[in-house]
Amino acid sequence: VEALLGTKFCQNFRRIWGLEFLPRPFTKIRKMIKGVFVINNHGQPRCIKFYERVAEKDQQELLREIFNLVSKRSESVCFFTDGSCLPGNWGNGTKLVYRHYATLYFIFACEDTESELGILDLIQVFVETLDMCFENVCELDLIFHSDKVHYILDEIVQGGLVLEIKQKEILSSVYNSRKHEQKQ
Repeated sequence: VEALLGTKFCQNFRRIWGLEFLPRPFTKIRKMIKGVFVINNHGQPRCIKFYERVAEKDQQELLREIFNLVSKRSESVCFFTDGSCLPGNWGNGTKLVYRHYATLYFIFACEDTESELGILDLIQVFVETLDMCFENVCELDLIFHSDKVHYILDEIVQGGLVLEIKQKEILSSVYNSRKHEQKQ
C-alpha cells in the first residue's frame, strides 16, 4: 500500500484518522542460511552460493576468512563455530556449520539461532544426494558438473530457506530434469 500511495500519505492517514489497517513497512526478512560453500583443502572454492547480498570485491575476503576459520580447526572438535570475526554484516549473528569429507569442506553459513544438528543433517542430505547422482562424488564432479551441483543445491535450499530435505524427492526432481534435457 505504501509503495502505491507513498509513505508520507500513509503516515498522515494513520495519524489523522487513527486507523491502523494500513500495513506498516516491511522489516527485513532474515534468511535462515546466508551462504553455502564447498571448498577444497587448498582453499579453492568449488561451489559458492550466497543468499545474502555481498559485494563482489568482498566475496573473496569472506571466503578466505571462512576457509581459515574452518580449516584450522582440529578434526576432534565439533562441526560448528561462531562466525563473529567474519568481515562485513556476516560477523553479527552468523554461525558456520561444516563437514569435511575427503578433500572437500561443505560449509553452511547460517543465522546463529539455527539448530546446528539440523544444518549438519542438511549437509548430510546434500552430500548423499551428490553421491547418488555422481556415484562416489569427487572434486572433479563438482568442477565439471557445476550446473547439476547448483541444481541439486537449489532443490534443497532456495533464497536462504530450506525447501526439501527428503532425498527421494530431490533425486526425483534431478532425474526428471535429466529426462527433460535428453528429450531436447
